[in-house]
Amino acid sequence: MFVYKLFIFILTISATVASPSGPIQTFKLNDGRDMPGFGLGTWLGFISTSGNSKSQEVENAVKWAIDAGYRHIDTASIYDTEDQVGNAINKKIAEDVVKREDIFVTTKLWNDAHGRYSVLPALKNSLKKLNLDYVDMYLMHWPIAQYLNGTFYDVDYLETWEAMIAVQKKGLAKSIGVSNFNKAMLERLISNSSVKPANLQVELNLNLQQPELLEYCKEQNIVVTGYTPFGSIFPNKARSEAPPPRVDDPKLVDIAKKYNKTVPQIVLRYLVELNIIPIPKTITKSRVEQNIDIFDFKLTQEERDLFKSYDTNYRTIEPKMWQESPYYPFEMK
Repeated sequence: MFVYKLFIFILTISATVASPSGPIQTFKLNDGRDMPGFGLGTWLGFISTSGNSKSQEVENAVKWAIDAGYRHIDTASIYDTEDQVGNAINKKIAEDVVKREDIFVTTKLWNDAHGRYSVLPALKNSLKKLNLDYVDMYLMHWPIAQYLNGTFYDVDYLETWEAMIAVQKKGLAKSIGVSNFNKAMLERLISNSSVKPANLQVELNLNLQQPELLEYCKEQNIVVTGYTPFGSIFPNKARSEAPPPRVDDPKLVDIAKKYNKTVPQIVLRYLVELNIIPIPKTITKSRVEQNIDIFDFKLTQEERDLFKSYDTNYRTIEPKMWQESPYYPFEMK
């Protein structure tokens, strides 16, 4: 078993790309393509922090990210940021900072387009907003089929997956995967399809480390991306019932000082050492640059054990309004 896991690990990690602080791990997907091991998230909620849908805050963040060495940008149809992401990428291409093939772009299929004949138009609409000919990764955002008015409709995610395979064959999505699927859903999908997801995107942070799901994905050679990597560490964003730690936790502060880093940076480093691809989101230039500056140090086993102890299976993102769906992926509470 140890030899098998080591073999999978070697297959998964393929190469490195440069960053200001050191090499960024690149993961070999099960379809043969490479995926950068660190990215920028672009979800700001359903209303921009500025309250202006025409704001350029995401576009600026993506441009700063590319300048800082990011080569992986994550967006989604529902985020309403695809146009800004595309503007930033195309401007950096025009400036000869990067080539299109240097940037790994992920976007996602929303719940209202799960029908067999809805997936292709949805992806084409995303590509139009991005002003790109293809995306590198197309994810089924949730296993739930739901109209924009909130009504659920009866489409099995297996049917949606077959339509996603079709758009991959057209070359519009180089790789395809899923998001917010649990282990049982992954098992069902894999056993009923000839194409295995290349990527799973789920919430991963100190309070929600999901070791069983990560182990399964490792066995299946599915690369894992972690959204909401900071969880509840920021007091102004944490719910009252959220478990510790916070960003001012003395033990975390001491570790951060040891490496001359911030607490958010050492949290991201921990996730990287779990072979997760973190996609922290920010529209602040200094934080864009700080977040990727985590590849010049390694945590000790004692430090990793401390981080592991914070796992309480607590979800920051838990859409309970969808619990009536037969495909709700989380435990009922």
